[in-house]
Amino acid sequence: MPHSSAAICVSRRRFLETAGSGLAGSGLAACGLSLGLSRSAANAAEGLLFDISLAEWSLHNTLFSGKLTNLDFPRVAKERFGIHAVEYVNQFFKDKAKDAGYLGELAKRAEDVGVKNLLIMCDGLGDLGHPEDAARTKAIENHFPWVEAAKRLGCHAIRVNAASKGSFEEQQKLAADGLSRLSDYAKQLEISVIVENHGGLSSNGEWLAGVMKMADRPNCGTLPDFGNFHDYDRYKGIEELMPFAKGVSAKSHDFDDDGNETHTDYTKALQLVLDAGYHGHVGVEYEGSSLSEDDGIIATKKLLERVRDQLASA
Repeated sequence: MPHSSAAICVSRRRFLETAGSGLAGSGLAACGLSLGLSRSAANAAEGLLFDISLAEWSLHNTLFSGKLTNLDFPRVAKERFGIHAVEYVNQFFKDKAKDAGYLGELAKRAEDVGVKNLLIMCDGLGDLGHPEDAARTKAIENHFPWVEAAKRLGCHAIRVNAASKGSFEEQQKLAADGLSRLSDYAKQLEISVIVENHGGLSSNGEWLAGVMKMADRPNCGTLPDFGNFHDYDRYKGIEELMPFAKGVSAKSHDFDDDGNETHTDYTKALQLVLDAGYHGHVGVEYEGSSLSEDDGIIATKKLLERVRDQLASA
């Protein structure tokens, strides 16, 4: 259900009045947060190891062209791909974070077709690990409306970036500060803040795992992306980030004749996911060019389903 605008405004004001500029206390109680770690009741009943969701970025060309709108995304996920959970990208409704009417309509459309809203991927809001205190604080505050939008949509999280500058250790401390402060605000609305390996040092699994330990918030975690480790061993990175995962992104680009992704061994990657005790949603995120967006989404979903069945019978 949409969250009260008045309640959110009061919550934000109280936070801004009381929050410190540095790392606040650690080990905060979970406060009933929905962390996206458990299977849906239907999938649990069927014995499925994880749920499948659709990342909106998979359709970014279609969305940017105007052939699809953000409001229609939940319906398309269900009707065209048979997927019942979605992950939004703020770029496709970037002026609507404070528009309660729009968010209410989006929530209603998803509910009407039986689609679960999981998270909002947030970009372009500033560096949460910026070396300058004022700029870092501004970036944190820029995320507040999206935390509130996630609450109104019934999501469990926003996905953020951990960009910073400086040495390995300096960037860890700066990113941990920004993330912990944002997570303290999001906790009031029972929303998690999850970080994707998304360029820079965040694509280093050791670095990002260290940031998570420094931030030390139950509602601050990771969104391991199979394809975003770049020069870092992806399987090592997945293993390092899974203990903190509150979502998983099954990035795909190219497929062989047998339907396997040519850059990532999905069997190996998903085994690491399950070994960490994760049974939540694994998001389809097709980013290739050899197939159309629709065909790439379908191919990725089929691969996830096949590997899921194989691992269940192993």
